[in-house]
Amino acid sequence: MKNKMYYIWPIIVASVLAIGVFIGGKLNFNDSPEKLFSTNSKKDKLNRLIDYIDYEYVDDINTDSIVDVTVNNILNKLDPHSVYIPKREMAEVNENMKGDFVGIGINFYMYHDTISVIRTVENGPSALKGIQAGDRILKADGKELFGNNFPSGIVVDKLKGKKGTTVNLEVYRKKENKIFNVAIQRNTIPLKSVDAYYMLTKDIGYIKINRFAESTYKEFKIALNELQKQGAKKLTLDLRDNPGGYLGIAEQMADEFLQDGKLILFTKNKSGKIENAYATRKGSFEDKPVYILINERSASASEIIAGALQDNDIGTIVGRRSFGKGLVQREMDLGDGSAVRLTISRYYTPTGRSIQRDYKNGNKDYYQELMKRYSNGEMSEVDSIKVADSLKYTTPKGKIVYGGGGIIPDEFVPIGDNEEEAIQDLDSYGFISYFIFEHLDEDRTKYNFYGRQEYINDFKVDDTLFNSFIAYSQKNNITLDFYKYELSLKRYLKATLADQLFDANTYAKIKSKSDPMLLKVLELDTQILTNNNGDKITTED
Repeated sequence: MKNKMYYIWPIIVASVLAIGVFIGGKLNFNDSPEKLFSTNSKKDKLNRLIDYIDYEYVDDINTDSIVDVTVNNILNKLDPHSVYIPKREMAEVNENMKGDFVGIGINFYMYHDTISVIRTVENGPSALKGIQAGDRILKADGKELFGNNFPSGIVVDKLKGKKGTTVNLEVYRKKENKIFNVAIQRNTIPLKSVDAYYMLTKDIGYIKINRFAESTYKEFKIALNELQKQGAKKLTLDLRDNPGGYLGIAEQMADEFLQDGKLILFTKNKSGKIENAYATRKGSFEDKPVYILINERSASASEIIAGALQDNDIGTIVGRRSFGKGLVQREMDLGDGSAVRLTISRYYTPTGRSIQRDYKNGNKDYYQELMKRYSNGEMSEVDSIKVADSLKYTTPKGKIVYGGGGIIPDEFVPIGDNEEEAIQDLDSYGFISYFIFEHLDEDRTKYNFYGRQEYINDFKVDDTLFNSFIAYSQKNNITLDFYKYELSLKRYLKATLADQLFDANTYAKIKSKSDPMLLKVLELDTQILTNNNGDKITTED
């Protein structure tokens, strides 16, 4: 897709779970090559080679890049999740996992050649100074921020900075056809890991989590407490496409659902040392129905929560088999601003199963395994999931669960057909969002009289907007049977409009009406009745 969406804050689309080996030290050139190869360690050999290239090689060589390649080659021979984080990427990785950064608080596109504000962060520095959706930022501290092929990284660097510092912006407001100047003081901007939370029904709360960062548990608790105030007695926790993050955060979240003393997981390191993690008394959602949504891109910490609940006979896992990552990494500083995240142990679910899938055939084969799931039919039929009997485990209440290659859900939901998945991709990659931005940019005033709830209840995408989207898609070489999927596409258009007009919660509420996994949750919930004694019974299908 030729149009690309950019954000002030980094968005994790996938989670790089990194690791590595430190190769360091200064070599003494008084030593002979014979001494190097006969007496010193393996790391001395590599150190010596780098110094020889630095000081003796006939041409100037960037040995930093050689070191990077060497470290990556070493890590590639370990496991798929031991990875190197170069110095240039550390700040973004740290911000992503910390859960905030310092900036001016806008969400923007590079629209054509100019920073165009999609939306401001609520109560953030830009919102407080009156910056509006559709505004173009032309200059920062006198430096132009527009032009063809202007690097997005430079744009971000100009707008971010130290907390409390001020950036002077020159802004063009299209709807008023005016240019004005505004001074904005940078502040801490949250990188939210809770995408959305709302009441799915009068008694089922819904929380969507995109990763497990330092701030995730706090965000989750705020959302859960608010939903309980609104009457939530059941919860749907959406971990689809969540690649994981901090192990400790996953343990804290699992603790909310498990009774005191229940095993959450255990880890085993190289020496065989086992460390157990148990639930405490602090859980606020114990003994309540919970549905965990997972798919083939739910990994690591997401699988820890799903596995802990499934093995303790708590709740219902809904969706498709998860990614299958059962390795634990620790980040280790390499002393020059770079780092590695090295696999230091494996984790196991309470029944003792490892859900790590095989990586003996190398990283390329490992990451292509998801394509094999498509080709062997397991994305469409639960019976196509093949698991060895040797990986069978039994929960305390007698439920059969399997290790090796991810968490198999209790209730399977097949993937959509190719065109349904294509529509999902248009949404995920920002294509629909870019179209909606252009639509709003023509005239935002037509939506001014809609309140949030009025929009949800009353607004309908008309044929004019729908046909405009078809024309826009065809212009960008998108081929779909648009009219066959008209209802679905109109729902995506309405949801994306809501995202830019209001917030992510409104977007999620609108999309939920046609979400197969959420519809499955509602179906399952209607099958559960409670008799006067509080015992759960299931109706006949």
